[in-house]
Amino acid sequence: MAKATIRDVDVSGKRCFCRVDYNVPLKGTEITDDTRIRASLPTIQYLIDHDAKVILASHLGRPKGKVVEELRLNPVAKRLSELLGKQVLKLDDCVGQEVAAKVAAMKPKDVILLENVRFYPEEEKNDREFARKLASLGDIFVNDAFGTAHRAHASTAGIAEFIPGYAGFLMEKEISALSKLLENPDRPFTAVIGGAKVSDKLGILKNLIDRVDAILIGGGMANTFLLSQGYDVGTSLAEPDKVGEAREIVEKARRAGKTILLPEDVVVAEKPEVGVPVKVVSVDSIPSGMMALDIGPKTRKAFSEQISRSRTVFWNGPMGVFEVEPFRGGTLEIAGAMAAVRGFTVVGGGDSLSAVEMSGLSSKISHLSTGGGASLEFLEGRELPGVACLRDV
Repeated sequence: MAKATIRDVDVSGKRCFCRVDYNVPLKGTEITDDTRIRASLPTIQYLIDHDAKVILASHLGRPKGKVVEELRLNPVAKRLSELLGKQVLKLDDCVGQEVAAKVAAMKPKDVILLENVRFYPEEEKNDREFARKLASLGDIFVNDAFGTAHRAHASTAGIAEFIPGYAGFLMEKEISALSKLLENPDRPFTAVIGGAKVSDKLGILKNLIDRVDAILIGGGMANTFLLSQGYDVGTSLAEPDKVGEAREIVEKARRAGKTILLPEDVVVAEKPEVGVPVKVVSVDSIPSGMMALDIGPKTRKAFSEQISRSRTVFWNGPMGVFEVEPFRGGTLEIAGAMAAVRGFTVVGGGDSLSAVEMSGLSSKISHLSTGGGASLEFLEGRELPGVACLRDV
């Protein structure tokens, strides 16, 4: 899938409306992980070096079409200014006369960061008039926000109806790496899927069965699969209404001759907090008043052995509540197994990226995908609106 990039257009003196993904985790006004900001730097620096006027747009959190003070992009502008070594002018809106005036006053190499585009309900509705207003700020649309490429929003897709769209370097890198998983992966090809909810990943799991040789399921979503196999999961997070579909996925994988591994043992506690009593139990003996909060040692060993036999591995979603110290062992062990693979490895999704960063092994992973849902939909073979709208080579 070859898309034209910013290398393919003269950006000198042009207003480049660049959609980035600055949906970063915050603790108050402090950014706790700036990975997504750093990932955008090559594209922004290229545009600066080639005398473009850089107008950056992003969302942050889920303000649901209203102004939420805690979700303003001011902390992002501060951190981006530090990383670029130059002032980034942060505006308090993303459309309107004042924004248009600031953009009109820009000089080549200037960088402006617009306010959270999701403060407007029109953004997520892909409202044509709102997209036109955003497009009026630029001569060229640059999409470097792979993490939102699966969303048909005004700033990710609708804008390309009015000004020509090109891929930034992060977008180019994501498309290239994920295409490698789809087109001719070295085998065995293993997918490690975790995270909280199985409902978010049912479609992906069904489609991955046809593409991979093995699927390893961990995290909170594994509890629904354990329910589907007749196990009692105590007070663990689970989705009983998805048990039938989970059972179908297991049966489909087995009929297709694919390896599908569920947890054999789990780390349980009454709640996911530091200091609570913790123990390891088999999945057939989870106490009624306890929650499964991480995969256990036997499961870690089985998962790691499957990963070590693989030549291509895709990982999306942690194996437990890794943010809380007693329940991060499984996730960190998977990170270690991924780092040791002699082949091509991809980690996708915000939580998975945070876990790899925590492990200190991010340099050992072939590709760190900034798009969780987008990477999953890409692997499902779906057309991503934020990619489809860009010019072909």
